[in-house]
Amino acid sequence: MPETPKKTRKIEAAFFDVDNTILRGSSSFLFGKAAFKKGFFNRKDFWRMAWQQSLFISRGEKLNSLDAIKDKALSLIAGHKATDLTDLTDEVYENYISPKLWPETVRIAQEHIKAGREVWLVTATPKEIADVIAHRLGLTGGLGTIVEVGADGILTGKLIGKTLHGKSKRKAVRALAEERNISLKRSFAYSDSVNDLPMLTAVGYPNCINPDVALRYYANEAGWPILDFKKRELRANKK
Repeated sequence: MPETPKKTRKIEAAFFDVDNTILRGSSSFLFGKAAFKKGFFNRKDFWRMAWQQSLFISRGEKLNSLDAIKDKALSLIAGHKATDLTDLTDEVYENYISPKLWPETVRIAQEHIKAGREVWLVTATPKEIADVIAHRLGLTGGLGTIVEVGADGILTGKLIGKTLHGKSKRKAVRALAEERNISLKRSFAYSDSVNDLPMLTAVGYPNCINPDVALRYYANEAGWPILDFKKRELRANKK
């Protein structure tokens, strides 16, 4: 983690959700796709995850679809060496995550860096994936779900604490703000899902990217900025 700023004037930050906000679809699924090709699990399990991924993209982030992907991923990696999956992160980014990034969201995140703000990815996906995306994009760091590793270095298929989702994201953002002397009133947040309202309402400048129906309605009522890169992509494909 980057060195904690000295407790002087509070700094500003921007917090970005990952799935369907900075990339199209589920980062956990993309990691699972690479793991499948390495023989970590069978084709039947992979196609089950692929179906859940398609629903995730078409309908947006829902608690049941997110939990289904998470639970399946945890059950499949249980019993494997933590180092084996860690070694996959660079390959996952190059071959699977990088092509799925929304360039517009990446540009916004990097503009915050240029403006002198810290930029953190905040996601339900494992922290290792958040960290590699943040590192490759030149961002400050990642907050993510912590997967338990046994004393023997084997993944247990359990989590340390809760999935970083909903109210847990707000709690993590507030804890980080306290640790790093961040002014949440002067900070920004970006998400596609109504499930991230706790994080969005924790900052002074909430923004919606590719919002689901419920978040779009809330944002319109609250007067929040809305950016829809999905519609822009559809219009470009029709030309």
